[in-house]
Amino acid sequence: MSRYIPDDRCALLLPRATWDQYIADHGPLYKDEKLPQRTGIRPNSSPASCRASVGRALFSFLMVASGFLLASFVLIRGLAAWPFGVQKRLNGTTAAPLRFTSEGTFQIAVFEDLHFGEAENTDWGPEQDVYSTKVMNTVLSIESPQLVVLNGDLITGENTFLSNSSSYVDQIVQPLVERGLSWASTYGNHDSDFNLSREAIFDRETSYANCLTNNMVVGDDAGVSNYYLPVFGKDVNSSVPALLIWFFDSRGGNYFQELDAEGNEVPQPNWVGQSVVDWFQTTKAELAQQYGTTIPSIAFVHIPVNAMAAFQTMGVNSQQEPGINDDNPLAQQGYAEGQGTVSGNVFTYSGQDIPFMSALLDTSGLLAVFSGHDHGDDWCFKWNTTLPGMNLTGNGLNLCFGRHSGYGGYGSWTRGSRQIFITEADLENSVVETWVTLEDSNISGKVSLNSTYGSDEYPVVADTDTGLP
Repeated sequence: MSRYIPDDRCALLLPRATWDQYIADHGPLYKDEKLPQRTGIRPNSSPASCRASVGRALFSFLMVASGFLLASFVLIRGLAAWPFGVQKRLNGTTAAPLRFTSEGTFQIAVFEDLHFGEAENTDWGPEQDVYSTKVMNTVLSIESPQLVVLNGDLITGENTFLSNSSSYVDQIVQPLVERGLSWASTYGNHDSDFNLSREAIFDRETSYANCLTNNMVVGDDAGVSNYYLPVFGKDVNSSVPALLIWFFDSRGGNYFQELDAEGNEVPQPNWVGQSVVDWFQTTKAELAQQYGTTIPSIAFVHIPVNAMAAFQTMGVNSQQEPGINDDNPLAQQGYAEGQGTVSGNVFTYSGQDIPFMSALLDTSGLLAVFSGHDHGDDWCFKWNTTLPGMNLTGNGLNLCFGRHSGYGGYGSWTRGSRQIFITEADLENSVVETWVTLEDSNISGKVSLNSTYGSDEYPVVADTDTGLP
């Protein structure tokens, strides 16, 4: 797919990767870099600069192509040589693998929907980011995770300037860098817009030694944050992972620096693409063959699958599925309203995520899938039936929301972070413990995702709010 650069004097039709590289090398095409509204913006070009731009663009294309071939060769050779017990990071550093503690435990702290960079040209916008950082610091002063997951919508892309859109990553990861914590991300719909690309966030993230975010799938429908991480047990002599963590990119938002023929931003599909499903099916089969056993796993994806929406129509029980349930109906993969300058309904649900849901159900040992996106929901449910309007039958897979962590984005529900606590002993019984640690230091909705979850009863979760002072 190509990008049309709207200028009646200079119309270039370039492949997306080439145009992305051109922007990175030469800066924006527009004098006004912030483009959430188009009024008054003029192209910064002339016939002469147009001819020069063509030359520079063609040169960039050749450089990108040669660089891609070289990088592909190095990557393939490198992958063949990497031992599985080492985490090889894209920034060239090598770190010890993720591992259960000497007590046989592994904890993950999940921050999602942080929405940094919202309304940055106001007084209250930057203040939101300050309070989002406070949420992270509060949670991390209480919990002791071995891994932090940033589960989508790190940045409110439609509000950012082209010149600094991805630099918000530096603020987001500061609490993690200060504590020496490793993290891994998925990207959400707000992480893609006219002035912000997932690729730019990825490049910024992977400049940090603590970052484990990866990109293992190439495809027009793939997005960026599709990969897995192995977690090894406390036995340092074992070369078989005790746990796999899968990350999927549900895409969404608007394409970076792309306009249609009428000059409107172009929405990006908001579901896990077929190329990712194919990679998932192939990779999990290869891992099972390589290790000769089924390795327990969990997964993260920003936008929830339709099974969560279907279950919600049946009624979320406040004691059996404790949590807030204020986003009702929720917005699942395949359904989207316009973002930024795009208005109205842009995607209507028509089963776009069925291949992905089928692949999840077909994954032996997959214990739970964690999503965000719907800020007003933070419950879990066990999918063990055929849900309304669906032909797929659940197999006991647990599907969970996290908790809206940031002061950016809609809603004022008390911010927090979902915690996931796994022990090697519990893995033998397919059990995951989880709860939400709130910004006021309280613990909310602590449950055991075991064989009886969905019939066990827990205290009702309080539906509370917080706001900027």
